[in-house]
Amino acid sequence: MSGELLEVQIKSAVKDAMRSKDKPRLTTLRTAQAALKQIRVDEGLERDAIIDDARVIAVIDKMIKQRKDAASQYKEADRQDLYDQEVLEVGILSEFLPAQLSEEEITSLIATAKEQTGAAGMQDMGKLMGVIKPQVIGKADMGQVSKLVKEALQ
Repeated sequence: MSGELLEVQIKSAVKDAMRSKDKPRLTTLRTAQAALKQIRVDEGLERDAIIDDARVIAVIDKMIKQRKDAASQYKEADRQDLYDQEVLEVGILSEFLPAQLSEEEITSLIATAKEQTGAAGMQDMGKLMGVIKPQVIGKADMGQVSKLVKEALQ
């Protein structure tokens, strides 16, 4: 994606989806726009205020997590049609996230944070996650990050 703000990119992608009559893409992107609009309403922001990229990434990341959870439930229930829909939406939303970190990059961030905080055992997991989370939000699966932090603290 280009250097413009993510929210502007989403708005542009909605227009493109409308022009190309790509209904699944349009529906998914409108859902993302609605979530951003809800933030504006909840926080009393101006109607045309642009939400910063970090917040947009957090919203998209949460939406992706919800869809992955739903997809796994649909797969267990043998509902391939609904599973496919959720996977499609994850793909569409993922386009707006930054490049994903590799396991090595995450491990390196954990090691640095562990050094900075002096984390020594499982009792320090919250402290360590507090330092790491802002660095990886939207760039890594938090379940994987949590697993790697646990391994580093054992």
